[in-house]
Amino acid sequence: MHIAIAGNIGCGKTTLTRMLAKRYGWTPKYESVDYNPYLEDFYADMKRWSFNLQIYFLNTRFKDVVEISRSKETIVQDRTIYEDACIFAPNIHSMGNMSDRDFQTYQDLFALMMSLVRHPDLMIYLRSSIPHLIAKIQKRGRQYEQSIQIDYLKGLNDRYEEWISGYDGELLIIDADHIDFENTPHDFQIITDQIDARLFGLFSFDEQKG
Repeated sequence: MHIAIAGNIGCGKTTLTRMLAKRYGWTPKYESVDYNPYLEDFYADMKRWSFNLQIYFLNTRFKDVVEISRSKETIVQDRTIYEDACIFAPNIHSMGNMSDRDFQTYQDLFALMMSLVRHPDLMIYLRSSIPHLIAKIQKRGRQYEQSIQIDYLKGLNDRYEEWISGYDGELLIIDADHIDFENTPHDFQIITDQIDARLFGLFSFDEQKG
């Protein structure tokens, strides 16, 4: 079974992935932190290297999806292939850092990949406002995130909302602005109760174990 967690930078994807993996005994699949051979070139010349960078990300995500589809374990995944193709690549294209020709090739490749795999059994989308995201980003203090512009976050948020409005798989939307699942057990239970209902029907996870 494949559970995926999506959402903008700073919304809490990694934290929720970790907590759900512990709660249910699922196997977490975090974003790859392996060296990306295009990243340094991309930052030096975005227009020249954006296509190469995004193809590298897409290839890495597709490998993850194939690996998950072949696993007999239940996998909970931090960030998805959809976000690369529907959020970040279009954003780079709209900024003028990827040509129309390269972007079309990228989208065609993504469509081919998606024809070979199925949606996650459950997509969890953490919906967050810009002020909430900024507060979270500042709190966790990652140096490379401190220069992120508000307009950039807003552009990503708009694309997330557009993508999720047309998503046709099993979907659970969590209002991350008004729920503190990391620090409040009751709030975390609100999420797990909804997951139980979606995945296990009327019975809770604990009842099914018993």
